[in-house]
Amino acid sequence: MERDDAILNSRDVAEILDLSPDTVNEYARKSILPAIKKGRQWRFRKRDIALFKRQLRGDTAA
Repeated sequence: MERDDAILNSRDVAEILDLSPDTVNEYARKSILPAIKKGRQWRFRKRDIALFKRQLRGDTAA
């Protein structure tokens, strides 16, 4: 069973969203993606990324 509150790094999110890790980091910097800065790296909650992906699909389908 996968946990929705799992913490992901930029590379994990890039694979889920089919983006480059640099784009994921840029989206985090611009507050497009909900993220937490841990040191010099961005961290993402899996549930936030799943919600973002659902919203993205909804926006592009309209």
